[in-house]
Amino acid sequence: MPDFAPSVPDGTDGVDLCAPFLLHLPVNGAAVTMFGGASAETLVCSSGAIATRLDELQFDLGEGPRWEAARTRQPVLVPDVHSPLPYSWPVLSKALEKTGVAAIFVYPLTVGALDLGVVELHRTTPGSLSTSDQSTAAVIADETAWHLLRRVLSVNSPDTDPTVDTALMSRREIHQATGMVLAQAGTTATEALLLLRAHAFAKALTLRETADEVLQGRLSFAPHREAPGRPGLQ
Repeated sequence: MPDFAPSVPDGTDGVDLCAPFLLHLPVNGAAVTMFGGASAETLVCSSGAIATRLDELQFDLGEGPRWEAARTRQPVLVPDVHSPLPYSWPVLSKALEKTGVAAIFVYPLTVGALDLGVVELHRTTPGSLSTSDQSTAAVIADETAWHLLRRVLSVNSPDTDPTVDTALMSRREIHQATGMVLAQAGTTATEALLLLRAHAFAKALTLRETADEVLQGRLSFAPHREAPGRPGLQ
């Protein structure tokens, strides 16, 4: 599998999360927006004015494929925003006439049960993403979601020292919960602990309290995706 880890400086933590989408996909623009955390919503990166405007329009109007992708945790693919098919977002569709956007592809950014944000891709000419391109977009979106999770925790979590992680892993309940999360999310032990820490941070819980929820079966990190994608504007 190709390595899609972002590597272009963006002026914050040294990477541009939009760059891999532009490099590996037939799209003209990208924007990554993060939900939750210290603010209700943050535009993490944008490839240009059109991508920024597309993000702003959906936020201002409260409708659009990005909201559906966030709600359903499924990609929303709109190969032609001017299609005669009945639109789900009539106000946005009218506003898009002045932007030059002809196609929109939105992927949710999720890690296990955590919803971190969305990536909004667009083209200035109509056209679908191939099956291969959809798979590539999903892989990059997963990489982006993990990066956002690490970014949030590195800024907001006090447990950033590796020695702290080692101490936490020595506690039996957290060790057991980490193993369960590892199996649920199909990830590594390090990433499973990261998921536990992220949930604890988001819910204002201690790591031990979060681990107890997992052990008692009240919390699961199993992904909820059912399909690789589906058409939008239906």
